Amino acid sequence: MSPSTSTHVLQLDIQGTPQAWITVEQAAIHLASDSVAWVDGAGPLRRLRGGVNARTGCQSVMEIFPIMALNGASRINLFDVAPSLSRHKLFRRDRCVCAYCGDRFSESVLQCEHIVPASRGGAMSWMNLVTACPGCNAAKANRTPEEARMPLLYLPYVPSRFEDFLLQGRHIRADVHEWLASRLPKGSRLN
Repeated sequence: MSPSTSTHVLQLDIQGTPQAWITVEQAAIHLASDSVAWVDGAGPLRRLRGGVNARTGCQSVMEIFPIMALNGASRINLFDVAPSLSRHKLFRRDRCVCAYCGDRFSESVLQCEHIVPASRGGAMSWMNLVTACPGCNAAKANRTPEEARMPLLYLPYVPSRFEDFLLQGRHIRADVHEWLASRLPKGSRLN
């Protein structure tokens, strides 16, 4: 996505922990209220122009960068908060690869597969879900991988905070993607 059409700013805390995707307008409010500690990115996402100063004759200009850290720290440790789970993020975490046959499929045919079946108390969680093709999901049925003699080709995991922001699949600038990707855990599947 080109810099002129990107619409969201990555909001961080002062330590660089991702907090949220915010709009350009929300970022402008943070800048105007002097709550921005630092910014990053290859260049401004937008330049907002304001009124003309009567005394100086200069027009006010506010540059909104694609990465913005706010003063202060989060009241909770966001690394202790598990990212929300969705089909799209699960498929992206598993790179659209079936955990049983290892083939790659389009998201439209993939299914969320419970390692321990839901009917047997298996949770709808990052650690109990993997991506499966319809054939493998049907073959495994209401059994564990061991019972079905279908070993997992990869293990599930809870994405890190940085991975979660990439898994959301937003259209973000390349510099923001690179910034997030450079902070991924060493063994991340997104590397």
